[in-house]
Amino acid sequence: MTSHDFHLPAGSAAEGPYAVDIDPKRADWGYSALRVLELPPGGSHSLATGDSEWIVLPLSGGCTVATEGQTFELHGRDSVFAAVTDFAYLPRDAHARIDSRAGGRFALTGARCTRRLPARYGPACDVPVELRGTGNCSRQVNNFAAAGVLECDKLIAVEVLTPGGNWSSYPPHKHDECRPGQESQLEEIYYFEIAAAHGTEGVGYQRVTPSGHGRGPDVLAEVRHGDTVLIPDGWHGPSIAAPGHDMYYLNVMAGPGAEREWLICDHPDHAWIRGSWEGRPVDPRLPLYTAPCGGAR
Repeated sequence: MTSHDFHLPAGSAAEGPYAVDIDPKRADWGYSALRVLELPPGGSHSLATGDSEWIVLPLSGGCTVATEGQTFELHGRDSVFAAVTDFAYLPRDAHARIDSRAGGRFALTGARCTRRLPARYGPACDVPVELRGTGNCSRQVNNFAAAGVLECDKLIAVEVLTPGGNWSSYPPHKHDECRPGQESQLEEIYYFEIAAAHGTEGVGYQRVTPSGHGRGPDVLAEVRHGDTVLIPDGWHGPSIAAPGHDMYYLNVMAGPGAEREWLICDHPDHAWIRGSWEGRPVDPRLPLYTAPCGGAR
């Protein structure tokens, strides 16, 4: 398989109403899914959740989500670089309608699952904002659907913001084996947005290398706004933001494990970097923003 099987430039994964439409069949795996829905002012979209749980996450703009006899008003945000957003959780075997008065772009993060959990609203103020790393390895993580934060059956999803010039998803790590207490097997999708600056679109870079398990992706991708990278297995990282252009990526993960957990193994050649962070300051540009009712946590 080539890197083109794993790096999907903006537009190449579009299908019907979705600017990105990746399901387990398209990715040739078992669980993780991502759709990006673009709605014009006054636009609406109906969907059946099928065998998967989904989270409706505004990337820009707001919307209402009606499902299971409830209606959730999502205030959303101007952009992924502006604020933490609220969201809505949709159970499997349900129908939902998304309406947007002013229009916007909305990520639907999904995972095939077994349990049917209740539909619910996730307020922005309940999203833990975490700072990881130090110096030029600093990044911000919005843990809106991290394991231990939001109850889901299989789905794990977070947002990562990397200031221009910094590396994130570093040291390279993997989660492609089931090793209780050490590593969990999770398929992962990276969806990128890159901040423009001085009238210029930005770029970033994403590396994935084989770990000896599974399909063995070997990717060095120049990623741009709207690109997606599929990671069925392997060491992934770094994700590199070009100087002057902040990088955002949405991580969607799910896998076969009985426990919903994010356990990773650092690449042995680079794991030492974590020890060098102790006592060093986080990049002063972070956090780019905090949850509306509190600071970074």
